[in-house]
Amino acid sequence: MNRFRVSQFNMQFGQIWDDAYPDRAPIRLDATLQELQRHEADLIILQEVERASPGGVQATVPPNFTWLRQQLAGYDSWFSYPKADPRELPFGIGLAIFSRTPLRERVRFDIPSPAIEFSFFGQKMTPTDRLMIGAKTTVCGRELQVLNTHLLAFFMLGSSSSLNPQQRDFVAAHLATMQGPTVLGGDFNVSHHRALVEQFAARGFATVQETAVTWRRRPFVLDHIFHNPALRCIGHQVAPTLASDHHVITADFEFSA
Repeated sequence: MNRFRVSQFNMQFGQIWDDAYPDRAPIRLDATLQELQRHEADLIILQEVERASPGGVQATVPPNFTWLRQQLAGYDSWFSYPKADPRELPFGIGLAIFSRTPLRERVRFDIPSPAIEFSFFGQKMTPTDRLMIGAKTTVCGRELQVLNTHLLAFFMLGSSSSLNPQQRDFVAAHLATMQGPTVLGGDFNVSHHRALVEQFAARGFATVQETAVTWRRRPFVLDHIFHNPALRCIGHQVAPTLASDHHVITADFEFSA
């Protein structure tokens, strides 16, 4: 079999969706797990695995990742927090990759954020740095590079990634160095996503879809699975879920001849 499946999901640290009170909805990791299991993916790419703690304290044993790793016993895994920062707000942080085949050559890259001031409950703040992680694995007898990132939501700060392209440029520059089959999943937080799609296309990477909304809070296509020509997407789905404020993207791939 020359096919494999990738799932991309911003899991919002396990907080389910409630139309009436989304910010007060309970955390239910069992719902996250059920959502992941139902897609039967060979590779799972996750953002916002953990909830940030006050003062930027990071648990040595990340609780959500640790529980998921125990439940997804048939997968190898790789998790990383972003760089610890006392400015961290109480939202989702941390990236993870789960793979049915062993992961190797794990890497992580800190992605700096610009010093844009914004107000959070009356306090002046600047954003913390972001993160990209990656690893290699062997699927269907072929080497595959897997990347995962979660970029800053400039539109939430009254700006845009077009005015502040440094994070997008960092990822694009890394894509330009990739040789061999590569897949990149992530929450790119680009509200006008066409500019992002065109930028990565110039580096040889296509998104599996750019029409279906992937976020419940606003009608934006924030989440993507990108791939280079060494992979051919033979099917995809944006699967609505109440297990997060984001939907799941699944994509089936074949290795190109």
